[in-house]
Amino acid sequence: MNSIVDTHTHLESFYKKGLLSNALDAAVTAGVTRMVTVGTDGEDWELYAGLAESQPETIDYTVGVHPTSVGDDWESLCDRISAYFERQRPPVALGEIGLDRFHLPKDPAESERILQRQKAAFREQLEIAKSLDSPVVIHSRGAFAECVEEIDRSGVDWPRVVFHCFSEGPGEMQQLLDRGGYGSFTGIITFKNAEPIRDAAILQGIDRMMIETDAPYLSPVPHRGKPNEPAYLRHTADFCREMFGMDDESFARQTTENAYRVYGLDG
Repeated sequence: MNSIVDTHTHLESFYKKGLLSNALDAAVTAGVTRMVTVGTDGEDWELYAGLAESQPETIDYTVGVHPTSVGDDWESLCDRISAYFERQRPPVALGEIGLDRFHLPKDPAESERILQRQKAAFREQLEIAKSLDSPVVIHSRGAFAECVEEIDRSGVDWPRVVFHCFSEGPGEMQQLLDRGGYGSFTGIITFKNAEPIRDAAILQGIDRMMIETDAPYLSPVPHRGKPNEPAYLRHTADFCREMFGMDDESFARQTTENAYRVYGLDG
């Protein structure tokens, strides 16, 4: 079994439930020997920094303010981001950041107020990423065109941009390819009704392919509907390598090289 990289997971839930050690052991058994645990607000950053420091060969981390975590204190949170990049074990990316229309309230005025706050926080964090020359992990839900517009405006280097949990189709993927950006794919790609997502992955090509769990969310088939964990990346990897017509070793090697290149991981 060849080693693969989970480029986007959230280990906080496992830690809080006392299940982190079990989840990590299961991941290694499944060949998931490295993972990037992704920050969403100030509450998980320190935990993830500590995990990366204590298990540097297995865990890397990011810091960022997720759009649904953008509250009244978002500016003070953003002020804390740069300091993490000065640590001995810095984040490998800034994120996940972006825009989320799915969770906006139904009231139009309140929805617009929150969306504008999300955009302000997104713009600020893009500026920080640009100043740090850091890779950026993008969360885009119901707001792909708006996210692309904001990134274009920011001047962030597009080859440093990853749209995590890419859930769009070939047209949107072509926009990323035209700019040099990346899409990373979750277990959604294994779902029966995900043909446009599979078409987008094939269009991007194996030389840019990255896979992730987004655990504890979005479990792949055959675990769909159940809590996800890093070990289940193996199902997504097996599905995708068959989709590309590749053997296990070649698929694992190429996707690992892609993850290491984009996030600057140490070999």
